[in-house]
Amino acid sequence: MMRGVTGRLMLLDTASLYFRAYFGVPDSVKAPDGTPVNAVRGLLDFIDRLVKDHRPDALVACMDADWRPEWRVELIPSYKAHRVAEEREVGPDEEEVPDTLSPQVPVIEAVLDALGIARVGVTGYEADDVIGTFTARAKGPVDIVTGDRDLYQLVDDERGVRVLYPLKGVGTLQLTDETWLREKYGVVGAGYADLALLRGDPSDGLPGVPGIGEKTAAKLLAEFGDLAGIMAAVDDPKAKLTPSQRKRLDESRPYVAVAPKVVRVARDVPLPDVDTTLPRTPRDPAGLDELAMRWGLGGSLQRLLATLGA
Repeated sequence: MMRGVTGRLMLLDTASLYFRAYFGVPDSVKAPDGTPVNAVRGLLDFIDRLVKDHRPDALVACMDADWRPEWRVELIPSYKAHRVAEEREVGPDEEEVPDTLSPQVPVIEAVLDALGIARVGVTGYEADDVIGTFTARAKGPVDIVTGDRDLYQLVDDERGVRVLYPLKGVGTLQLTDETWLREKYGVVGAGYADLALLRGDPSDGLPGVPGIGEKTAAKLLAEFGDLAGIMAAVDDPKAKLTPSQRKRLDESRPYVAVAPKVVRVARDVPLPDVDTTLPRTPRDPAGLDELAMRWGLGGSLQRLLATLGA
């Protein structure tokens, strides 16, 4: 299944990283034909830096085969609704993506494939779910690289699972472990999904429970343990809830009943059989040369090749 994973596994939330690269590298970075390649080159620079600094034994670029899965939308119709550019009768709706980024995505995919970096997306699932499943199956430590806080739910000190969250490029990464989560949110990884669904998340179209922000959510979780404990407290007249908290939680039962399935990443995605070993040499050197020439990948690609070969 996951050939090549004996040591440290690094999982890239690829779209989250190429979006960051796109906005972090000026679009004056162009291919010889004038097409912007700022996301492509920026992502290659990211991967170079990540491999240099963290030396993973295995690496997977996790992809969104479906950025807004129907099974999540059926449960919470507002899920990512504000990001839909065009609704489709068949297959995933089209996501709103900057005009000069869309054409770079196939180039990114072709370059990763020619390099021999495992690239995995599974129909009907988001990259988060692919990451969740790889993490669940990993035997050793896992570094998840993402600009998406949703994946904090996978942090687990005992298993050596941490999130590397880019603050500025990937030169400055926030190493997110249980200590960091406890200080910032008052929860550990397992409690982060409950915190997120209570608080809501406008960027994902999650309404949350009205009147319950991050601090209140953290307090309730500290008091009652988890979401089930909080909802049990609503039915217990002796439980320490303010009248307005009790009322709001009670009124939010339909949302609270379905939200966990939407917010928690899947851990049972049918992953393909891939070799996740970090490549030392390109899988398709001739194809890679052609891509490098056509898209003007220059120093970014050369640096990454040197790092992989080191």
